[in-house]
Amino acid sequence: MRSEIPGIQILYEDETLLALYKPAGLIVHSDGRTKEPSLSDWLMEKYPDIKKVGEPWRATNGEIIWRPGIVHRLDRDTSGAILIAKTPEAFEYLKKQFQERRVKKTYRAFVYGIIKPVFVKGFGEAKEALQVIDKPIGRSRNDFRKWSAEYGARGDKREAVTTYKTLARGNEATYIEAYPETGRTHQIRVHMKAVGHPVVHDTLYAPKGKEILGFKRLALHSFSIDVVTPSHQVLHIEAPLPQDFKNAEKILKE
Repeated sequence: MRSEIPGIQILYEDETLLALYKPAGLIVHSDGRTKEPSLSDWLMEKYPDIKKVGEPWRATNGEIIWRPGIVHRLDRDTSGAILIAKTPEAFEYLKKQFQERRVKKTYRAFVYGIIKPVFVKGFGEAKEALQVIDKPIGRSRNDFRKWSAEYGARGDKREAVTTYKTLARGNEATYIEAYPETGRTHQIRVHMKAVGHPVVHDTLYAPKGKEILGFKRLALHSFSIDVVTPSHQVLHIEAPLPQDFKNAEKILKE
């Protein structure tokens, strides 16, 4: 049974939307080439009425891929919170919220290297400032799988802005909280690479990066989502940190 996929948790549910915890290693929907279990399989078994909610996708082999209620994606190795629409009306509403940048997404990540602090002066002691990466993203010139915010990116470059703050620093890595203001593919991964601090164990954007902090997968977690529901309820949805993040926090402090 696809519905026996381990690690999926319901974080919130009402009549119109669902917030789930997606474990690392699970794809959101099929790419048409592999037959591995996906979050979409789980949704279609648990919530058969939402099979045709949303926008299906045609794979390169011509197969129609149903993406039940999928409004936004998480990469395979990214864990954490994801929103699902349960009705066509909720799908269109949430789609518009994302397009108008009214949904606030917060991620946690461990990145290679030590990010230098930037301080702002105010009343009393100077405080470490939020940092902003404002770099448009285009296609990588060398690898069709990748995107780039660096010189030489090809195609139409689209606006991309990521704000982040430092939570902790270690000897080899920095723990950050990132707030993508736009929703480009691989945005946080691409932006952190562009500023010289790729995400730990990102085998696509930092293939030569060392295995540190115990990570065996991409050190990126969708920590929380703030959204106004179709019924005008203000929701803050938070996904608990997975064990590998908790372990890495301890290692970093040591």
